[in-house]
Amino acid sequence: MGNLEVKIGTNQKQLDDFTKQVLKDVKALERMIDQKLFTKQPVMIGAEQEICLVDKYYKPAPVSMSLLEQLNDSDFTTELAKFNVELNLPPVPFSENCFTTLHQNIQTKLDYLKGVCDENELKYIITGILPTLRKFDLGIDNITPLKRYFALMKAIRRMRGTSHELRMKGIDELNIRHDSPMLEACNTSFQVHLQVDPSDFVEKYNIAQVVVAPVLAMGSNSPILFGKRLWSETRIALFQQSIDTRHSSVHLRDLSPRVMFGNSWLKKSVLEIYKEDIVRFRIMIMAKELSDSMEVLDNGGIPDLRALMIHNGTVYRWNRPCYGICPDGTPHMRIENRALPAGPTVLDEVANAAFWLGLMESFGEHYPEIPQLMEFDMARSNFISAAFKGMDTEMKWMDGKTYRVTDLVKNELIPLAKEGLESRGVSNSDISTYLGVIEERAAVRQNGAQWILNSYSSLIKEDMGREEIPVALTANMQRLQEKGIPVHQWPLAEIREIKQWHPAGILVEEFMTCDLFTVQQDDLPELVADMMDWQKIRFTPVEDKKGRLVGLVSSRILMRYFNELNKSKHKETKKVKDLMIQQPITISPDSTVFDAMYLFREHNIGCLPVVKDDKLIGIVTEGNFLGITKTLLKVIEEGDKTKNE
Repeated sequence: MGNLEVKIGTNQKQLDDFTKQVLKDVKALERMIDQKLFTKQPVMIGAEQEICLVDKYYKPAPVSMSLLEQLNDSDFTTELAKFNVELNLPPVPFSENCFTTLHQNIQTKLDYLKGVCDENELKYIITGILPTLRKFDLGIDNITPLKRYFALMKAIRRMRGTSHELRMKGIDELNIRHDSPMLEACNTSFQVHLQVDPSDFVEKYNIAQVVVAPVLAMGSNSPILFGKRLWSETRIALFQQSIDTRHSSVHLRDLSPRVMFGNSWLKKSVLEIYKEDIVRFRIMIMAKELSDSMEVLDNGGIPDLRALMIHNGTVYRWNRPCYGICPDGTPHMRIENRALPAGPTVLDEVANAAFWLGLMESFGEHYPEIPQLMEFDMARSNFISAAFKGMDTEMKWMDGKTYRVTDLVKNELIPLAKEGLESRGVSNSDISTYLGVIEERAAVRQNGAQWILNSYSSLIKEDMGREEIPVALTANMQRLQEKGIPVHQWPLAEIREIKQWHPAGILVEEFMTCDLFTVQQDDLPELVADMMDWQKIRFTPVEDKKGRLVGLVSSRILMRYFNELNKSKHKETKKVKDLMIQQPITISPDSTVFDAMYLFREHNIGCLPVVKDDKLIGIVTEGNFLGITKTLLKVIEEGDKTKNE
């Protein structure tokens, strides 16, 4: 949506008026294409860098508004969540040292951001999904307080309702329900733009649909969400589900999600995309002020097509067409690659961009008439596989054969990308530097996602708790990013890098036990006793058939029961409901570790069931506190070693 002022329609007339203007904008765009009003030279490339803000404990810092005020730089702007900002880079000509220039422009701005962050005890991270993000961070209170974001959230709620479910499976499984569309704010990306003449748009867009899969597989960087190891590029599935406005239906209707790869090859014109999106997706938000685009054209001007652009901004294709006006007043079209994640370093991001842009330039020379060479469903399948498996993906390619993506990249795609960049006059030093990163990444088989997963496994072997692993990953990531070392050279994450870890910032949801063993009221005490013995647990929550907590059974209660039963002459059979603690003390997942410690001490208890919306979601015991203490002692010990070294 950019900085457009938007609103929610309050009556049918407003919706009708806006819809009429969207339709006029389509006609105006068609007329401009027919009259060849679009700029041709020089071809420009650009990028948008999304950034996470964290505090000194590496947890999300919702301070974007005050930070942007201190930055006082129009290239930095807001994002949906208050713990993210976006950097808009000036476009550069697609030639000579364009990638070095892009790299330097990003790094200069990030260095400036670092200086302001240092003054506020903050840090920035560029990564697809911040490992330390918690469900608590995605509350409505963390939406950036601007009307356009509230309008978007309200529009999604109006279409879909207040309940948002997220289901995803990788190494681990995630199945949660959230009460706002703020799940979208988990995603941070590096969006790359390529200027395309409308006469070439069909061919270039179809190429983008093919090559995005291998580029994404090589650049995946988002395998963890809420501590769960999911897809190599979890952003792809997460974004689709978080912005999905479809309702469940008992009928097998094909309803496209607003986040989409597409449904078919482009055939004649970019207008096909805009028209399809108008047909498929209802208006969500609208502009406050609009000009008549056809009148502007009649008067010799170039319209901003604001109504069409606002609607286009609410349909999230991974390769999205964009319209804009150049500084000289001429219109231009771009293809925006939205699939690439932020990070792991600026060097890695620009390398991903160079790889994609090189393929965009050369692919058509080797594979003309793409729709005749590959089924569209195969291109879409390759994309989903790349998001799921990353560098382990096997792709069915243009010749109908299946290749391991790293082999495909090394043997065919890097040479093609080099050829494409050379055809644009990109310098040999830029080609060598940035495509060299992709080549070495493929050789050692380590991208950002693989580094995170390998580091996660290594930290588990060091007996770190799951509340500390995201902090360790983020701390190491931040240090290595700052050094500018490409991710294929990163060593595994180490606990010694957590220099400022402290339990003060830990929430219950971060350290509670979620893998629960529960019983119901009518179960036998003998079953509960055996279950607790087998699983080596001291407390068992009692829940009803709807998952609501109704009681708690402890090993002490069972021991007392069986002692009395052995002494009694009348062997009366009891049920769990006859023994359990009714209305046990509970805690919410967004409480702090100190809140939990206070309840333990105040009530002299050994267990705290964690409850949200009357549902049991976890449990806290003394063992959880011992784990935190153990990690704190490790951090102190590693800190002492570092000082002595």
